[in-house]
Amino acid sequence: MLKSSNSLLNSINEAYLRISPYIKVTPVLSFPSLNQLTGKDLAFKCEHLQQTGSFKIRGACNALFSLSDNVANLGVVTHSSGNHGIALSYASSLRGCSATVVLPWNSPKSKQNLIHEYGGKLVYCEPTVCAREAVCAQVQAQTGSTFVPSSNSMQVVAGQGTVALEFLEQVSYDLDCIIAPVSGGGLIGGIAAAIKAVCPRIKIIAAEPQGTNNAADVAASKIAGRLLYLPTPETIADGLLARLGDITWPLVRDLVDDVIVVQEKEIIQAMLLCRTELNVSVEPSAATALAAALSSRFLHGKQFEGLNKVGIILTGGNCTIDVSSDLHVDRHKAAKYGSSRIETTNAPFPASLRRLTGSDNGPTLLGDV
Repeated sequence: MLKSSNSLLNSINEAYLRISPYIKVTPVLSFPSLNQLTGKDLAFKCEHLQQTGSFKIRGACNALFSLSDNVANLGVVTHSSGNHGIALSYASSLRGCSATVVLPWNSPKSKQNLIHEYGGKLVYCEPTVCAREAVCAQVQAQTGSTFVPSSNSMQVVAGQGTVALEFLEQVSYDLDCIIAPVSGGGLIGGIAAAIKAVCPRIKIIAAEPQGTNNAADVAASKIAGRLLYLPTPETIADGLLARLGDITWPLVRDLVDDVIVVQEKEIIQAMLLCRTELNVSVEPSAATALAAALSSRFLHGKQFEGLNKVGIILTGGNCTIDVSSDLHVDRHKAAKYGSSRIETTNAPFPASLRRLTGSDNGPTLLGDV
């Protein structure tokens, strides 16, 4: 059952008060050349510039600082592809409690190192959702620690929803839609809950990787009208491997207007565009939202007509992939090395994106920070 919009908005406002001392108000940038290419006004909310390199710090801090002292003293545990584990480790260091992170063995080394840096204890598992959940349950049973999900928690959802309220203030509510990546649904669910409560005309669009195994379960669930579980997507977007849950699915089902599914090559092209033309370094999961905005479906689809002022959430920047040259990705090697090593070749880049050259490509700062 979906909580009322007023109740959800109250939770998000309370979360913002709770976490404000620990998060950054990230900037909103616009790139004139990209606007010219798409014929739309794109506003990028730069959550990759958060303290821990992703938006996940919002939900982690809200969850941690909602715990009583007695519960927090027993520690917390989670399973994560990386960014939530990094955020929870950092938030735990602020709260003064321990954090254990169950992590797939092939997660990027950069993310493993950050978890360790922030004081988190790493426990490795096989790179499947079932393995992550099983090992995490074992750790919880052994230690008595509190499980903090990466997405399927009202405290996490409320924390992530604060990005939407902040975004709206920065652009004076002048958006037609917001595009954000989706996997577990914590971010898109929180954004949708906030936006639909205060400005319901704004459309909420989820960007999801298809994966090489055609495993876009959020899109499939929306079409079916019920929660479906497909195999773990085989995708370079290693931060988008979670599943919707009983808390996030109703939010996605009822409040998210559409899901745009993108292919691996579109994610790579968007990531490369960010690095080489916009001088913004993001990870593949974050590039998924831009890939959706650049997709033919969004730019030419009838259901998206009139959506000219587009907000895009750049969710994270914890990445070791070298995109300094045009890329062809050998996915099997990327998976083997946790997406931290990929083979590159000189491949032709789409002409439409090569047009982004010249002296006017610098970003424009929108709103206050």
